[in-house]
Amino acid sequence: MSASKFIIGRCKAMGYALKGAIILIKTEASIQVQAAIAIIMTIAGFYFNITATEWIAQTLCIGLIMGLEGMNTTAEAIADFIHPDFHEKIGHIKDIAAGAVVITAIASSIVGGIIYIPYILALFN
Repeated sequence: MSASKFIIGRCKAMGYALKGAIILIKTEASIQVQAAIAIIMTIAGFYFNITATEWIAQTLCIGLIMGLEGMNTTAEAIADFIHPDFHEKIGHIKDIAAGAVVITAIASSIVGGIIYIPYILALFN
């Protein structure tokens, strides 16, 4: 494969990925909530002038939650496509996928607390 075909292929793949991200944000309420939280946390980061390391941690947490939320949505869509009627095993799979999002959200909330609680407490000193 030539270098130009490789680059063109990667550009097309990026286009499909961006299309998928836009569809996800436009159609999924859970991602819309996460995006709103991400915006709020970004504004808070600028307000409190958090450090570069804190920005890295916050950005990774936002990316992990939103990415995992996308994978959860994908797992649910595939499960519903394969077996549209209620099935105990499909429900179990969907619960596990949602559980992964919750675990990441809890860990991210802890990271957010570690970052922001000192800044918030400093406002009252």
